[in-house]
Amino acid sequence: MHMNVAPHLLTEDRAEYERVLDDALSTAHARPELAGVGSRLTVAQLRAMTLNATALVTSAAASEYDHFVKVREQNRASAGARDPDAHDRPGSGTGTGTGTGTGAGVVAIVTVMVPVLAGAAAVIFLLVGAVLHALAPTVAFGATLLTAGLVFGSLAAAGLLCAAAGLLVTALRNSPVEVSTGGPPAAPDDELSRAREAWRHALLERGILPFLRDALAAAPPAPTDP
Repeated sequence: MHMNVAPHLLTEDRAEYERVLDDALSTAHARPELAGVGSRLTVAQLRAMTLNATALVTSAAASEYDHFVKVREQNRASAGARDPDAHDRPGSGTGTGTGTGTGAGVVAIVTVMVPVLAGAAAVIFLLVGAVLHALAPTVAFGATLLTAGLVFGSLAAAGLLCAAAGLLVTALRNSPVEVSTGGPPAAPDDELSRAREAWRHALLERGILPFLRDALAAAPPAPTDP
């Protein structure tokens, strides 16, 4: 069955209109004014009638709907204005971002390789120096190798500390930023939620429920068995 679409009801809000209608029909048993659901008209019949009368039903909440649409458009416009230069950020595909990423990669490789190489050299110098010092204690070259091994060991330790500090800084820099819920940016979302809820309430109380009551009242009563 073809269903009319209200001229002032945007396509993106059609699903919300149907959800409000379905909620009203699903709770019809708890509303005395809708006691005729199932006897005079079925839920499917009422739903089809209400969808076909979308223009009439939604006109009862036109002012709330217009306010809701206005707030939503303002919210979208402000969200777009807060991030106008996303394509210029590092890593977004521009030349500057590529250069920055390459430089950071070289620094990271150097930071990792320095303690590894220094540690390997320290182990070699310490082992060779210890062996020479044990075999020939009077030879000064063994003591020199031991001293060099200690120097490279200190360099490896310092490199490990620098690498750990770099990893910590990178992790903190890339961590997601929490948006405060108590600041001004949250206000548009709150206003949008209030506007949507006001439209839903007006649509239900002034549009859908009165239409369902009128439809039930105009329907002939179901025939009773003799």
